[in-house]
Amino acid sequence: MSKIRVIVVDDHQLFREGIISLLDKNEDLEVVGEASSAENLFGLLASTDPHIVLIDITMPGMNGLEAIEDAREKYPNVRFIVLTMHAEGQYVVKAVRNGAFGYLIKNADENELIQAIKNVADGKKHFNDEISQLMIGNMAIEGESHKKLSDREMEVLTLVSEGQTTKEIADQLFVSARTVETHRVNMMKKLKVQNTAELIKKAAHLKLI
Repeated sequence: MSKIRVIVVDDHQLFREGIISLLDKNEDLEVVGEASSAENLFGLLASTDPHIVLIDITMPGMNGLEAIEDAREKYPNVRFIVLTMHAEGQYVVKAVRNGAFGYLIKNADENELIQAIKNVADGKKHFNDEISQLMIGNMAIEGESHKKLSDREMEVLTLVSEGQTTKEIADQLFVSARTVETHRVNMMKKLKVQNTAELIKKAAHLKLI
């Protein structure tokens, strides 16, 4: 049976070396590369044909979540496991949306890390109980937020997504431009975004438009 080929990506050399040493002890695994940045990862993906990439989130330059998203289309057979200190729900949800198959906190024990790699290599997803609860909770909160949009806000949202200006929307709905802007600001607050572009992207993700 062929070994599971693994790449380790982390900007802390001592931590990276520790993980590699741990994985090398397992006869089912083979570390085929290591990188200190997401940018350096892409050359390895092309040359080593890994099954699994263990990757941190916070690194110089491109972060780990961006790397997962960029690699997903070009290397669809490579499966990513996030290994990080970030236990916040929003990171977990974004990792999954970007294509991660697993998410572990760096205080995970050796057995859990090995099992996560084997599960993901087998096509399964792996999240420990703490991370699963965070993800479920964060998605539930997000799901409830869009339910709070009023019928009028949904009308404005649809027109905004069609590229109509504030004046055009106001004329069509027979309201003032100030009222349209108020609806826009309220929607951004409810969906927790900062601008119109993010509003449209979030609305599309939630299938509101």
